[in-house]
Amino acid sequence: MTFSEDKATAALVTKGGDVFLCKGFGAEGETSGEIVFNTAMSGYQESLTDPSYLNQIMVFTFPHIGNAGVNSADNQSYGIRAAGLIVRNYPTPPSNWRAEEDFITWIKKQGITGLCEIDTRALVKKIRASKGGLYGIIAYNENGLDIEDLKRKATAIQPAEGEDMAKEATFKTIRAAGVGSLRVAVMDYGVKQEIIDDIVDVGCDVKVFPAETSFDEVMQFSPDGVFLSNGPGDPEATGEYAIPFIKRVLEKKIPVFGICLGHQMLALALGAKTVKMPKGHRGENHPVQDLRTGKVFITSQNHGFCVDKDSLPDDIQVTHKSLFDDSIEGIRSTKYPAFSVQYHPEASPGPNDCKQHFKEFAELMKNAKKN
Repeated sequence: MTFSEDKATAALVTKGGDVFLCKGFGAEGETSGEIVFNTAMSGYQESLTDPSYLNQIMVFTFPHIGNAGVNSADNQSYGIRAAGLIVRNYPTPPSNWRAEEDFITWIKKQGITGLCEIDTRALVKKIRASKGGLYGIIAYNENGLDIEDLKRKATAIQPAEGEDMAKEATFKTIRAAGVGSLRVAVMDYGVKQEIIDDIVDVGCDVKVFPAETSFDEVMQFSPDGVFLSNGPGDPEATGEYAIPFIKRVLEKKIPVFGICLGHQMLALALGAKTVKMPKGHRGENHPVQDLRTGKVFITSQNHGFCVDKDSLPDDIQVTHKSLFDDSIEGIRSTKYPAFSVQYHPEASPGPNDCKQHFKEFAELMKNAKKN
């Protein structure tokens, strides 16, 4: 299908001035942010509701979006956290017994704009070729668009470096979940629901704290362990308040487990640095090697920053690496009872190869209690 600027009702305009004319669906409107791609062949609902995608426009490379519908059980947060989405084909009606609602109705209710009839392969190539990420604006209006105005707005978009998005992604109130013999304080920088469920499943009494909760307030819970969650944004920016907290937890020798953003901030607290990746890791097919055993796991990933391998102090051991680009995927402290992974062992969506990390965390807490 071909589109002309004078009759355009939907478009993607990049910060560099590229214009993709297309078809819109969902809610009319416009939104801007970093444009990222996800190679997953399932789990579009889990991805869109993952708080780690806050303020990002998601490009799905899998063409059949909408075919499973949506349901309340698969939400990873209270609703869609991505800023918008781009797909190749117009979303299909649901044909799954679990579906409670069709995809287009779902995103429209939440005010989310979608674009389709875009060559997503060409767009992904542009993202992969970008230096430091691709930024742009998507717009949908059945009455027509002002492309030149969109170009001006796109030029003004600022990159995500230095931005603390965890403050926006976190829940504002303390939540509780599960009943168990181990008390875990989850620091919510944008935590996924499946992570909370998996911590509960290994026998934990969980309390989820907002990102900026003070050390003293968390300690009133008397946690046996502290979990550092996933989340969006620059880890160094979130680290302004999170790193002093993490350091105090480490000094008390309380076991710590981090995932994704939590992994990056544990590394910062231990003296390493983080860097923005050229295009990030997002999808369900990322091979990761455990350097201690040589085993390879297929993992689910979603991150745009990583730990700088040239900045590691002597008391950090690298436990896992990416077989795509050799980036750091897991660390442990040789000084404190703390470890973390860059990938998502809870998946949702994705493979369950690494669920054992939650059991490792439970064992770490049990050993600490014995001692």
